[in-house]
Amino acid sequence: MKRLYLLFLLFLFSVLQAAAQTQKPEDFGYRHLQISFLKDPVDILILSKKDEEQKAKPVILFDQGSQARPLILLDTEGKPYRVFPFQTDSLLVNFHLAIISKPFVPLIAYQKDLKNGAYADPKTGIPPAQFYSRDNVDYYVNRAQAVIKHLKKQQWVKKDKLIAAGHSAGSTVAAKLALESKDVTHLIYSGGNPFGRMATMVAQARAYDDSTGTRSEEMFRYWENIVSDPTSVASQGGDAYKTTYDFSIPPIDYLMKFKIPVLISYGTKDYGVTFNDYLWLETIRKGKSNFTFKPYIGVEHNYFGFDKEGKIDYGKFGWDQVANDWNNWLTKEADVHSVKPIVP
Repeated sequence: MKRLYLLFLLFLFSVLQAAAQTQKPEDFGYRHLQISFLKDPVDILILSKKDEEQKAKPVILFDQGSQARPLILLDTEGKPYRVFPFQTDSLLVNFHLAIISKPFVPLIAYQKDLKNGAYADPKTGIPPAQFYSRDNVDYYVNRAQAVIKHLKKQQWVKKDKLIAAGHSAGSTVAAKLALESKDVTHLIYSGGNPFGRMATMVAQARAYDDSTGTRSEEMFRYWENIVSDPTSVASQGGDAYKTTYDFSIPPIDYLMKFKIPVLISYGTKDYGVTFNDYLWLETIRKGKSNFTFKPYIGVEHNYFGFDKEGKIDYGKFGWDQVANDWNNWLTKEADVHSVKPIVP
């Protein structure tokens, strides 16, 4: 009986996988571009305002952040979740939105195929090995430059303005891309930590430390192990050492070099808030008038609010207002300096 049940589960999984593979991004309203980078397949999704797909507009290239997540996730009924975390209507008036797939991760998959938020290979139970060897800042930046080169060949892409935007780990990629690519004219740095990933991990550990500082000590020992072997791409399901090492190199080292317009947005309940506030102080001290800071009061890393017990309330969703502020900053249609709460 148990054997029959397992066979049924395997059959059901294969059916769902086949269904996901037969669906195309176009079925969900996206244009699908494909290129090759270092012989790796690269999928690019483009979202445009309906009936304006061929209208020449600037592109916002959005980096989706960490984890091996498929771009298009389907629920059990085959309905897609948002590819972009925010309502896109305001941005699509003036821009095309582009997003790049994670390396060697299926473009379309079911939510049930995820394990701890990431796509799990059915054979190994963890993301593909090819993903881990490419999950680093330089790979993503160089690949994004190849994507930009391809986008610039499209007639519907305006060449005089290109926005690199990233949230969380994606902010680090977007920032370094803006440093290395002359095509990037604006940077949106959202939910990042100017002092790198490990600084956030230590800050988070401090918040939950016991009287002996056990969690923080573990983070410092973890960092020592990483620094002793910073190029290792081995993984049993978590981030490889190389990934954590690369994303822990402080972006502030190159953020302060920018002369292009930069928008820094973050929640004041994010563990990285102190580091972003410090960056703000430094830009003032050094007269960096090209920076705009937009802290969102009372929300966490992903712009969600909290309930009365201090737990994250996913009903208090702030992302849509964040996207509206990005649009206002880019188009200069409204001031984005207000510090009013974005969630009730």
